[in-house]
Formats: sequence, C-alpha cells, structure tokens
Amino acid sequence: MKKIFILFMGISFIGCSKEFLEKDSLTQIADANFWQTEQDVQLGINGVYDALQDRALYSGNLNATAGLPMYDCLGDNLHNNYKWEGPGNFMIGIIDPTHAMFRTLWSASYRGIGRANTAIANIEKMPVSAIGQDKKNGYLGQALFLRALFYFNLAVYFEDVPLITKVQALEDAYVPKNTYQEVSVQIIKDLNDAAALLPVSYPSTQYGYATRGAALGLLARFHMYNKNYQGALDATSSLLSLGYSLNPSYAQLFTEQGELSREIVFSVRFNQDVSNNGETFSATFLGAPKIDQNPMPNMVREYNCTDGRPITTSPLYNANNPKANRDPRLAASVFFRNDIFLTDLNRAFTGNTPTTFGLRKYARTSSVSGTGIQAFNPGGQDFIVIRYADILLMRAEALIELGQLTPEVYNLINQVRSRVSMPTVQSVEGASLSQAALRDVLRKERRVELAFEGLRYFDLKRWGQVQNAFNTARLDNVANYAVIYLPGKAEVFPIPLDELNVNSKLVQHPAWQ
Repeated sequence: MKKIFILFMGISFIGCSKEFLEKDSLTQIADANFWQTEQDVQLGINGVYDALQDRALYSGNLNATAGLPMYDCLGDNLHNNYKWEGPGNFMIGIIDPTHAMFRTLWSASYRGIGRANTAIANIEKMPVSAIGQDKKNGYLGQALFLRALFYFNLAVYFEDVPLITKVQALEDAYVPKNTYQEVSVQIIKDLNDAAALLPVSYPSTQYGYATRGAALGLLARFHMYNKNYQGALDATSSLLSLGYSLNPSYAQLFTEQGELSREIVFSVRFNQDVSNNGETFSATFLGAPKIDQNPMPNMVREYNCTDGRPITTSPLYNANNPKANRDPRLAASVFFRNDIFLTDLNRAFTGNTPTTFGLRKYARTSSVSGTGIQAFNPGGQDFIVIRYADILLMRAEALIELGQLTPEVYNLINQVRSRVSMPTVQSVEGASLSQAALRDVLRKERRVELAFEGLRYFDLKRWGQVQNAFNTARLDNVANYAVIYLPGKAEVFPIPLDELNVNSKLVQHPAWQ
C-alpha cells in the first residue's frame, strides 16, 4: 500500500470547524465507546495525522490562501505574485489580523492539537492488556510528537498562544494565552517523551508514521530556534546512529519517486486519488510554472558555480547562459527560460513570471489531469518536514555557535556538498576559518540546500535577519512588489481577529496592537 494515512473516519470530534474556540470544545469526543481496541487507536492516530494535511498546513493551497509550503515567500527566496494569498501582502506591509493566512494556520493547528489531546488522554488510560506495552508506547509517542509539531508552528509564528494539553469541556473552551516560554517547555517535554517512546522504524507497510528520528529531528530544530545549541547537538548526536543517509539524487527527493528515501526523517503523506487527501503544493499552471510563487533573482544568484565560487568571481559564470556551470541544486530547484516544464505537452517556460524564473522544486511536470488555468488536480506528492541534510547542517551550525570549530564541522557541510558534487569547504573557502567565516558558509549552505522548502523564514527569524531579507527582496525591484519592512510586525503573526472576537481572554500580540 503506497500511503498509510487514510481519511479520518469513525470518530466525530466536536470542534473540527475552521474556527478555534468559536462554538465547541476542540477535543471532546462524541463516541464514549471508542478507544477500546488497537483498531480504534489506529483510527484515532490517523485522525491526528489527517490534520497535518490541511490546506493551511502541509498540503498547500494553489491559487488560494497560503499554507506552510509557501512560507519561503516570507523573506528573500520567493516572490508571491498573487499577493492576496498572504505572503505577498505580508511583504509589502498591507496585511492585517483579518487575513485568512493567519486564521487558517491558527485554527488548523488547534484542530490537530485537539485531536492529539484526545488521543493522548485515551491511550494513556487504555489497559496494557488491550494493545500491549510496546504498541501503547508507540501510539502515545506519535500523539506527543504530533502535538509538539502543531505547537512548534504556533510558537514560531505566533509566539504567545494558548497552551491546551487536556481534553476540554465546553465550559473550558475560552482560554487565555500562555507565554512563549511556557509553550516551549511543553514542546520540548513532548518531544523528549516521544523520542523515548517511539521506535526507530516500522515495517514497510507502515512507512511514514513518526519515529524516534522524527522526534529528535524536530527537537533539534526547536533547540536551534531557541539558540540552545548544546541541546541541538545532543539531539543530532542520537540521530546520527539511526540509519539515515543522503539520497544519491537531490532532484529525485522532491518527486514521488523519492518518497521512501533514507534521507527523509519525517514527511506528511498524500494520495492523489483519495477525496480530500491530495495536496496542491506540487500543482502548477499550464501557462507558467507556479505562477503565484517565483524564485527571486537574489536567490538565483546565491547558487555558486561548480568550482564552488560565487558568480561574481568564478571564471565559469556566463551571464548569457546563467544556468551553465552552476551548483546542480539550482537546476533542480529553478526553471530558466526555455526549460521544458510540462513534459507531456513539451511546453517550454517563456520566462513569463515577474522574476523571469519558475519554481521547479516539488512542481509536477505532467498535465495529465489538468483543465483550465490550473494544470493539476490535487496530487499525491509527500511533503518533507525534516530530512537528513537539514540534520547535518543543524549539527554543523550548533558546533560553530558553540565555538567547536573542529574537522567535524567541515565534514558535515562537505557531506551535503558532496551529494551534488560541489567542492569541499577546505578547497574553496579554506581549512582554518574563523567562527564568523564558518557561520557565513553554513548559512549560505542552508539557503541553497533547503531553498523553497518552507524553512527560510524560520531561519531568518532565529538569525535576526528578517529586516535584511526584506531589504534584499526590495533591492530585487520586482514589478509591483514594493517591499516594506515594518518593525515587529514583520517578525510575528497576529492572533486572528476572529479569535479575539469570540474569546475575550485573548490579547493581541503587542506588535499588532
């Protein structure tokens, strides 16, 4: 069976509407006789995974409100041509708390949290005799990991948010915010607990469920965000021995053919032909690839030539053929003029986007099921949340920030470069670099390796580089993209106005008051 995540059926959660705290509890379960057997638990856990497939989370939303796969449009990597989707208006400073990008991310996350809380509460009280200790631990670990993932996104983007860890009664539905620190403590606890409970792997028929590696990978990412570099180092130390490896082909990773790669630590899985279970982040248009998301010129310039040198100094760079002799990750991620972007139609990209570049990474290249301006119906591409290359680069960064400028740092970065046959750090930048120089090398490597995977804004925030990225995007001078940096507002999302209206205990983030 190709994918194990099925639509959530058999349980009716009250509070699965699109609005958080509007009418009903997020977590009450309608059927008191559920959670009795392993089959019940499996269905319940599938329901939590199903929440990840929301359009506002990991499935994306072509030509509509932005989901997490579009978050490289927040910053200097991607230009959001359809600004009303959210990121574009965010970048030009005309967005407000009524926008659906904020509302849907908030409500989808809490819907998932509600389901996770219900699963945790019911799994904890199930007798071991019903499912066995190992399976009980595994299911509980998955629910804890998933709750942490939902809260991770809320904490990164909204900061102070309500921390709900119990099944709510209707009378308890209206709750105040908790501090970012309080939420962080819970995320770290859930991930540590999950890592202790989860197995290293599953049988092939259960591929895709959260593993120990997934919990450790998200823990490392959150420690990096909080500048707890020792915590990130500890988490990645455990990960290195779990059997992950880089996929031989970088380009293949972001296609359906790469979904079972040993590089993938955790992904959100999708089926093409199952109602409401498909994704749209890989969908494109017939006239131009991903016309609503276009690689920014400064991002394209960031890729070095094959000698490891930037285009400003490499003798290999040819301005008349800018795609030639470049880091292979560029051609795997970006369409240039005259590239074929729809293979079945032999349709070439004419450069008809505001940036003259097209988004290739994750984009499907066949129009077999499309009509109208949208080339594709919902598809079956998995979205990679955590992959091993990111683990290697996080570990390298943690070592750099701790001042441990050892050969391991170079080896970690070189592993990522070697996969695409790019020169080593030592052969290009040098073998005895300062902390500042290694930091610059690492940050550039993260940008080109992880481009267009929804992580750029996350990195910019934790590095304190949001304003610089806005300035860079403005200097690209893309038509109708008058980027405006608004201090405070550019670094955090507002609590959606609908939530403030229905819950008097919530207070807007100071930056948006």
